[in-house]
Amino acid sequence: MDGILLVDKPKGWTSFDVVAKVRGIVKTELRKTNPKLKNVKVGHTGTLDPSATGLIVLCIGKYTKKVEQMIRHDKTYEVELTLGAISSTGDQEGVITQTLELRSQSSEGYIPRSKIQDPSSETIDRVLQSFQGEQMQTPPAFSAIKVDGKRAYDLARAGKEVKLEPRKITIHSIELTEFSYPTLNFTCEVSSGTYIRSLAEDIGTKLGTSAYMSELRRTKVADFEIAEALQVNDLNIESITRCLKV
Repeated sequence: MDGILLVDKPKGWTSFDVVAKVRGIVKTELRKTNPKLKNVKVGHTGTLDPSATGLIVLCIGKYTKKVEQMIRHDKTYEVELTLGAISSTGDQEGVITQTLELRSQSSEGYIPRSKIQDPSSETIDRVLQSFQGEQMQTPPAFSAIKVDGKRAYDLARAGKEVKLEPRKITIHSIELTEFSYPTLNFTCEVSSGTYIRSLAEDIGTKLGTSAYMSELRRTKVADFEIAEALQVNDLNIESITRCLKV
């Protein structure tokens, strides 16, 4: 069985959970005609954190040779960020600390939040648009990037200082969809390697406050769209065979 399968990952599942689910279903079916089968190749083309939802693109069988190439595809996300708070991990999984002050653009430095108006939608839209284009971005400490052979998130969880070098990314488009303080929703299409958690924190900084990514949903990878994806509860050999792209 060879091809590409689109799955809508639910919150609480890891990307590997989805891979393991599909691998188990396919292996069970193939063993009916090949009882000695030991392994079925299934790989994903880009992880999603457990707290995120959305499109996982799986490569099955000989299509796993395409994984490395497909990881580099552009991706589209629906994002919710929360202003006026920080997270130890940059997302809702970390320790959340409310910040009661905003940074003023004047020489006053930090002043009480009660004395500053919430940013307008026009201001937020202007800030979002300033991030469009090619730029350097520093990945979050809680990421899967390897530092001296170890995952950055393992070092961060152990309380060790993690220094990651900025990387070149491209934000192709970014658009405000809703704003009601303290939550801000936007959609963005970005290059591979873009960390939305870092983008959320950078947006907060540019707005003169703090921010963290409170919700994330991936809706598109290259030309693959979430509307075509199978729900995890609907995964079975019949649905996989029917929806497999070759």
